[in-house]
Amino acid sequence: MSSNTSSPNTVDSPTQTEPDSALAVARRQLRRAAAFVDIDPNTVERLEDPSAVHEVTVPIERDDGTVETYTGYRAQHNSVRGPHKGGLRFHPDVTREESIGLSMWMTWKCAVMDLPFGGAKGGIVVDPKDLSTDEKERLTRRFTEELRDVIGPNTDIPAPDMGTDAQTMAWIMDAYSMQEGETQPGVVTGKPPVIGGSYGRDEAPGRSVAIATRQALDYYDKPLDEATVAVQGFGSVGANAARLLDDWGADVVAVSDVNGAIYDPDGLDIEAIPTHEEEPEAVTKQDGELITNDELLELDVDVLAPCAIGNAITEENVNGIRADIIVEGANGPTTFAADTVLADRDIPVIPDILANAGGVTVSYFEWLQDINRRSWSLEKVNSELNAEMEKAWAAVEDAYEHHPDATWRDAAYVVALERLSKAHDARGLWP
Repeated sequence: MSSNTSSPNTVDSPTQTEPDSALAVARRQLRRAAAFVDIDPNTVERLEDPSAVHEVTVPIERDDGTVETYTGYRAQHNSVRGPHKGGLRFHPDVTREESIGLSMWMTWKCAVMDLPFGGAKGGIVVDPKDLSTDEKERLTRRFTEELRDVIGPNTDIPAPDMGTDAQTMAWIMDAYSMQEGETQPGVVTGKPPVIGGSYGRDEAPGRSVAIATRQALDYYDKPLDEATVAVQGFGSVGANAARLLDDWGADVVAVSDVNGAIYDPDGLDIEAIPTHEEEPEAVTKQDGELITNDELLELDVDVLAPCAIGNAITEENVNGIRADIIVEGANGPTTFAADTVLADRDIPVIPDILANAGGVTVSYFEWLQDINRRSWSLEKVNSELNAEMEKAWAAVEDAYEHHPDATWRDAAYVVALERLSKAHDARGLWP
């Protein structure tokens, strides 16, 4: 067991005025981690910016005959290790800057998992709840056509994200394939298995959070069957993580959704609680003490897994955190300022680019299945995911042990940056 802490000489001040956007945080994390790695400064500079950002106009005819125009983005960060890879979200808060920041995180995530992909991210500025199913399909198909020249099985491979799902990916695959004149299942991942999707893809991010939790507890000599866990968010990630940890013997004592949380210090009946997909906003209708999401974050537990939204743990609430270990299930749930405070308090944070990497890892498995036109069983998918997560954990743990001033996040970035640096050095720079 090791007790690594951050070095104040290698981190920006948490009181800087730069906003905690995904892009700002991604760049800060890159610069911080670069201090631990013998890497060409020119490579770091190249990694601070995307290779391309595509902005498109997406007009559709609404069901009432009116025409409405939406804005869409696709940020492609880095492809030195392989095709761009990352989600597409339909959400009112999608921005160019957010897409770039999230695409950078995808680059790190793919490198940490040693996948032959680079990062991408994008989406459409829209509230999908305002669209009928037919309108959403028309929007998706038109967006696909606008991006057709910049996506593809060997170029950029989208996947589901906020506001999109397997059906959305099926529409993208069909629209792309129709224009290409042949079926191209590898253009997206996260599709239904009946058209080339992989079993276990939806559950994969939550499964990887559970695996990372297991590995962290083992590292800190805490038996899994004696551990207490609080999970913020009971959607696909949080629910699958909670259910698997419960199966493995941990006591999941609190879970939450947008309306609040339920808490039982003796452990909840996790299997009896519907996920958000099964019954939206059902958590607070279950048996248990009702508490707020903020109160859940401050529970005295062995593991806190924020699996709901970004910026959940901030400078304002970080001093109330009492968990021994934090495992990030959401993307960017801890602000840069809060991360610094947690490091100063010796509270280890297992970062999102490792903990929730199950999604992109099984997306890679899906891509392989599509290329080879051969489906894997759920058992094989889960077995391969477990092996890849344990391999990635071992690499990050080794970096953590070799850099006494590094946090777990720093260690994950060290692994990613070393792999990206070697790839850039090997390929060189086109004149």
